[in-house]
Amino acid sequence: MPYFLTNLAAKLIGLYINILSYLAPTAANRIAYMYFSKPLRGRLKKDRLPIILREAQQETITYNNAVFEAYVWPGNETKVLLVHGWESNASRWKLLISYLKKSGCTIIALDAPAHGLSSGDEFTIPHYAEFVNVLVNKYQPQYLIGHSLGGATALYFQAHYPNPFIEKMVVLGAPSEFNSILQNYRKLLGLSNRVFNKLNAFCIECYGMDLKDFSGAAFAKKIDIPGLLVHDRADETVAFKEGKRIADAYPNATFLITNGMGHRLHDDGLYNRIYDYLFNEKQVVSNEEIA
Repeated sequence: MPYFLTNLAAKLIGLYINILSYLAPTAANRIAYMYFSKPLRGRLKKDRLPIILREAQQETITYNNAVFEAYVWPGNETKVLLVHGWESNASRWKLLISYLKKSGCTIIALDAPAHGLSSGDEFTIPHYAEFVNVLVNKYQPQYLIGHSLGGATALYFQAHYPNPFIEKMVVLGAPSEFNSILQNYRKLLGLSNRVFNKLNAFCIECYGMDLKDFSGAAFAKKIDIPGLLVHDRADETVAFKEGKRIADAYPNATFLITNGMGHRLHDDGLYNRIYDYLFNEKQVVSNEEIA
């Protein structure tokens, strides 16, 4: 859908929610949260899986009344777990997987809640982190790689689920502040103060903490394993300052800055750097910039 139509549809939805908030405030709040937490893209059909996922060993895992899909490309005892972002699925790792395979490692990926073949209609970072925790305990990977909200989930996971398995993290294009995400959503739909304040209170109830504390930077402060953080200066989806906040807070992180790769961060040169960081133990200079 062209951007201007997408933007117009968002504004019309926001107008409807704003009006409904005076007539049926509970329903308005429920609809506002639904649009905030429900991905519109990223689903997969089992009979139409991308080739990269058909090449993997698939496992459907049931956990706390939820079902999620995991994919394993078998290799040696070194294991890497891949955590994708919003409105995506495990197939987003196709290019990186081709690099990781060169090491001979075992690669594990999963579909987030309400994405890919996993169940549900709602995505939250704490719920996603529960899925990650199941796989970390099952496969005991040494390396964890996350992109976008998958990167934020990786930070949340490592801060809230201490474990002896993860030795290094790679976090790509992750947002830091939950409040920033919420404010962007408010701006997109043009939500009134009345609706936004109720949505904010509802999110605090759902996440079980003040949203000011729900921060990638706050989570990063608690992590002591080495991490490689990557963010593009021209990222139009997650502002560069978000990645910088995480890097400044993470005590044992290297911050790699890219130019012109955008939010997706699909690049041969970058993937070579990630490969070297994980498997060749080559030093990456913090705040180094690559094109």
